[in-house]
Amino acid sequence: MKTDTTSATLILSRKIRVVFWPVFGLVLMGLSPNHYPQTEVCPKLLITPKTLKSIPLEQRVIVDTRTKLKFLMGHIPGAVNLNSWREFTSKKNGIKGLLIENKTFISNRLAKAGINPKKSIIIYSDPKNPWRTDGRFFWMFERYGFTNVAILDGGFDAWKESSGTIEIGFQKEPKLSLINQKKINLISEVIADKYLINKVLSDKNYILIDNRTQKEYRGAIPYGSSRGGHIPNAIHIHWPDFFNKDGTLKSTTDLTNLIQKAGIQVHQEIIVYCTGGVRSAMAYFVFRYLGFKVRNYDGSWWDWSHDPNLPIETSG
Repeated sequence: MKTDTTSATLILSRKIRVVFWPVFGLVLMGLSPNHYPQTEVCPKLLITPKTLKSIPLEQRVIVDTRTKLKFLMGHIPGAVNLNSWREFTSKKNGIKGLLIENKTFISNRLAKAGINPKKSIIIYSDPKNPWRTDGRFFWMFERYGFTNVAILDGGFDAWKESSGTIEIGFQKEPKLSLINQKKINLISEVIADKYLINKVLSDKNYILIDNRTQKEYRGAIPYGSSRGGHIPNAIHIHWPDFFNKDGTLKSTTDLTNLIQKAGIQVHQEIIVYCTGGVRSAMAYFVFRYLGFKVRNYDGSWWDWSHDPNLPIETSG
């Protein structure tokens, strides 16, 4: 009996169509501008007041980065007041804001403050502060090799709104922590300098992000920089754009949309900068939270603009 190849072909054709069109649709979704690859969010880096309250006292160190006056007027019970990011910086060759990397200084200062790398370190600030130094301290601790550091979402205001207990007056004398030079591990993957940046200016695997104001990006120098402008090829994202008006971090969806609009790709290594690596450290935190590989340039514009051999742009 002769096989009906026409019918077999027809059946096979139908089967192919059944498989082809759904697969083709998935491909189109992947190519759609509305589809954006996702990184893996690190939720442990951002905690709520409720979560903070659930951490046993003996397992945590709370760091208040506000001014001493604001700390005296009210703070989270047991918090340590590290009110000056400048205390951990040095001036080299006329450049301010460079993070101190002397392990003897670091271990002595942190031990005196009761900072223990074995405990959870939760940092908070004034959410309406235009510099948000909690980001700088977060980055600093990661640079020093601490692996269990987080920021309190919404800062001290969120704590008050959650009916959290408030202490008034001077901090209690912190218990000296057992930290020595051997426990300070300088992590090179989280910091950038002018040599690295100048080397990768045209490398598409890297992307530079200027987190200052638009006026500074275009050439204003309100903080005494040697020259005005920005690093060539750097895109501009003002760091407050990552946050809501109350200082809490925007939703992952909103952050992804902002990053997509800026043209940032998930495979790119990000380098953030501002004037002295403080405002950009808040952006560093956001990108870390979203799962990106990111570096903070602590010398930032103070350093880059100081070197006449380095190129600048003023357009944009």
